[in-house]
Amino acid sequence: MDMTRIPEIFGCMVFNDTVMKDRLPKETYRALQKTIHDGQPLDREVANVVAAAMKDWAIEKGATHYTHWFQPMTGVTAEKHDSFIAPAEDGKVIMEFRGKELIKGESDASSFPSGGLRATFEARGYTAWDPTSYAFVKDGSLCIPTVFCSYTGDVLDKKTPLLRSMEAINLQALRILRLFGNTDAKRVNTTVGAEQEYFLIDREYYNRRKDLIYTGRTLFGVPSPKGQELEDHYYGVIQPRISAYMKELDEELWKLGVLSKTKHNEVAPAQHEMAPIFTTTNIAADHDQLTMEIMKKVAERHGLVCLLHEKPFAGVNGSGKHNNWSLSTDTGVNLFDPGKTPSENAQFLLFFVAVLKAVDEYQGLLRAYVASAGNDHRLGASEAPPAIVSVFVGDELQAVLDAIDSGKDYHSVSAGKMRLGVDTLPAVPKDNTDRNRTSPFAFTGNKFEFRMLGSAAAIADANIVLNTIVAEELKKFADELENAEDFRASMNALVKRTVSEHKRIVFNGNGYSEEWQREAERRGLLNLCSAVDALPMMIEKENIKVFTDHKVFSEKEIRSRYEILVETYSKVLNIEALAMIDMAYKDYYPAVSSYAALLAENAARKRQVGIECESEVSISARLSSIADDIYRNVLKLKEDREEASKISDAQEAAKVYRNVVFADMAKLRASVDEGERITAQEFWPVPNYGDLLFRV
Repeated sequence: MDMTRIPEIFGCMVFNDTVMKDRLPKETYRALQKTIHDGQPLDREVANVVAAAMKDWAIEKGATHYTHWFQPMTGVTAEKHDSFIAPAEDGKVIMEFRGKELIKGESDASSFPSGGLRATFEARGYTAWDPTSYAFVKDGSLCIPTVFCSYTGDVLDKKTPLLRSMEAINLQALRILRLFGNTDAKRVNTTVGAEQEYFLIDREYYNRRKDLIYTGRTLFGVPSPKGQELEDHYYGVIQPRISAYMKELDEELWKLGVLSKTKHNEVAPAQHEMAPIFTTTNIAADHDQLTMEIMKKVAERHGLVCLLHEKPFAGVNGSGKHNNWSLSTDTGVNLFDPGKTPSENAQFLLFFVAVLKAVDEYQGLLRAYVASAGNDHRLGASEAPPAIVSVFVGDELQAVLDAIDSGKDYHSVSAGKMRLGVDTLPAVPKDNTDRNRTSPFAFTGNKFEFRMLGSAAAIADANIVLNTIVAEELKKFADELENAEDFRASMNALVKRTVSEHKRIVFNGNGYSEEWQREAERRGLLNLCSAVDALPMMIEKENIKVFTDHKVFSEKEIRSRYEILVETYSKVLNIEALAMIDMAYKDYYPAVSSYAALLAENAARKRQVGIECESEVSISARLSSIADDIYRNVLKLKEDREEASKISDAQEAAKVYRNVVFADMAKLRASVDEGERITAQEFWPVPNYGDLLFRV
């Protein structure tokens, strides 16, 4: 691509602000901006003008259909496409798109997860345009980002609560800013940049692995002789085939306005990463969904398959999604950027300790909203943060917090000894400490990096929690400080009290160590090792209350999401168990048994002519024993899976799948993998790890 064309193609498939200014009458444009920025209702006539302009633009871009593009509680997006055609009197058609079709749509909601919010026969669901996220053209359709709710008004999607949480934190953050005399800022936005890790493998090999096709991960497989131990893949030279893929991926994302910035090889062989530039959280969540979709589509065009499962291969790093979260005013001020004056630093510290308090008090909630069957394979492993939530702050801020807590002099890492106080607080330098890759929640200069999200996760969930819990702490701070007789003294006391009461959540050391697990237990921090342990935190009384108080969710909506996630966990393990049973019976047992029989036959023929055949007899006997193990283990898995599938209580079923079925799956895998180690290559029915990871 001609590099000079990048500004030209960026956002070329997006009905963005530039297009609106160009195509809408000034009065219509101003009215739409009031809707976008001030939340004012959109007049039907204005909507008709916008719809007509949007239709004409989309048709010029090759669109024949439109769709309300929404995010149901499946974790992926949904689309129902209608053409622009409308019948004309002369038997022909005209291209039509009106304001009512732009603003509102109707969809069959019965087949989407609802967690008991509605009965199957209650099929009606509604989509409503979200004008804060630009429409775009994709695959010949005008895609209109929308929210999704039931006939009764219950929320059935991820976008609606995300927008509510953004409004909640905006309201409370503005209260804090007003206390510092800031009257310029009219809005505070959360911003996110979501780094995306992924694997690319050859489609030919993928098509021969039923486990990858059905589950997205390898349920069997012996690690190849070479893995990631030489550390030569990370940031290494990108192979031509992968480079061509990344080049096209960038181009397709840029056309859709996605700020794809960084690309590189990740730690594991065949693993890579894409990182975007920060943008407003609502748009970032939409872009993240688009990114995952486009990654898969572009891979197909290159004879590849993009794997977004958190742990596609045992023995090498899994994939996460680092959620870089921050707060900024509409005047361009990052509220997590340490300032240069005492007042700016006091403001920074107040927002900073609000986050510490939120993460400490709602650590279980944060853990629950990143929990999944896939992420269970990754959290706590050597390449991912532990399941224990903690905050990394670095040496400089640690020194500040220690001084605040103790009331003693602040010994700056870079500027010497200073006495702390709001009126004398020195400029807090940006921390120059090395990053802590073992930290689940790390402060990295002017943002927090929440590293516990799985690679396949929709980022909306984690950001709904972050926005809401920080809004809650800012509300408590504002309630206290707005009534204070001496704001400065009260704020000093509040910051000191918050640091003292919540310093247990701060940890700058090695999160992988056994010592940290013991220390975390001593501090009273939660260690929720699996999704089955974590998900019940969603329905703890105080966790329900924080959402309902800020009108992000109703209690009914929270409980429905809990039911969906618990049921999904069991469904995922059920599918994996069925896939393992199928592959063991039809692929692996026959392969091991056939090779054992061949060796036994060879040994028998050799004995007939007086030739010693100790090796063949020994290997054949070992393979026969492995075949028996496979048979016994698959029968046990089959029996336990059937029993688990009969359990009606969702939480109890999830426990049985985790504690019984998952253990059976591990035993079956161990016996099959042992067979792979000594079965001849030509007898093995599927591509091995070496093929999958090193032949891209």
